[in-house]
Amino acid sequence: MRMESNITEELMDEEYELLATEENINKFLTFISADLVYGIPIENVVEIITNASITSLPMVPSYVLGIINLRGQIVPIIDIRKIMNKPDNEDTSILCVIILEIDSISIGVLVDSVLQVINVPNKISALPSKNLPFISGMTNLSDGSVMYSLDCDLLISNK
Repeated sequence: MRMESNITEELMDEEYELLATEENINKFLTFISADLVYGIPIENVVEIITNASITSLPMVPSYVLGIINLRGQIVPIIDIRKIMNKPDNEDTSILCVIILEIDSISIGVLVDSVLQVINVPNKISALPSKNLPFISGMTNLSDGSVMYSLDCDLLISNK
């Protein structure tokens, strides 16, 4: 009886440690734009599309490329390269659009390529300066690269 109680306690401790570990992990969809690695919290990602036909709009900020019609829903598309003051990508055949939903608002982000979904410990550092708009923080990845975390709330408040 006593041994059974110890085993139960050990299992509960292991389960608690596993849950605590999972709570300290965030999942990010990573992508590349202008040779930098960015991450978007996976809970905001709806889908990834290629070959989107973007309709330009007049009198919008330069980083707003236009809109797309996604199954009857009009979605604005922004270009991360323009936000970060990087040159346009010469090869437009490889570009992807990541469709995000943030507070029930859809927005598309044009990126060079999508990498993968990764687990990132809840240790994203604040940026040393405020010169990177729409970036909430950064973290070192296991391969030695740096991932910049997009601030999804800023994306919709400034779109």
